[in-house]
Amino acid sequence: MERLFDNELITAQNSITIKPLTPELSADYFDFFENRAFTDDSPYRCYCQMFQMTKEQAKSAYDNPDVQQNPGLASRKVAEQQISDGVLRGYLAYINGKSIGWCNANDRANYPAEPIYDVPFHAPAENREKAVVCFEIAPEYRGKGVATALLNRVIADAKIEGYLAVVGFPVVRSERYEWDYRGPVRLYEKAGFVKTAQAAQDESMTMRLKL
Repeated sequence: MERLFDNELITAQNSITIKPLTPELSADYFDFFENRAFTDDSPYRCYCQMFQMTKEQAKSAYDNPDVQQNPGLASRKVAEQQISDGVLRGYLAYINGKSIGWCNANDRANYPAEPIYDVPFHAPAENREKAVVCFEIAPEYRGKGVATALLNRVIADAKIEGYLAVVGFPVVRSERYEWDYRGPVRLYEKAGFVKTAQAAQDESMTMRLKL
């Protein structure tokens, strides 16, 4: 059973609290990414900052010798600015007051039309679609419903905000992949998403939930 309370979604079964990212929660955001997100030798090391960047912005932020000596610090500074400017949006998951999960979710129009990655996150504002582009869950909390709670909150808020649909971009896999940052296909299927497109060059697909 779930209930909305003080801008948080409480899932009684597992005491997961979901909060939308705001500048006031930036300390919790960085605490999660720096102390819990990648403690299992994940191949990814980031602050989820790249999805909001164009190729030009990335080149400007990272293409100099000083930054290359410490790219992690540069990534943190980019994320700090994105959070302050409201460019980086999504939801943090908490258990017992500790941030243990993250979902990058935003209006599709707010993702760059010419992004670093060749994934169609962007769509015109008139489409009124919200995109879910990344999940990161602390290793010890995976498989406990955290990603489901995050996705459910995205859907609930998207309805309230007047969006017509929520769109995800999972990768088709033959077996479970521990670091599936876009979220597994079954996560979206369980929430009622249906496949609308399949990439020709790889196994990624677009799934859509009409609201």
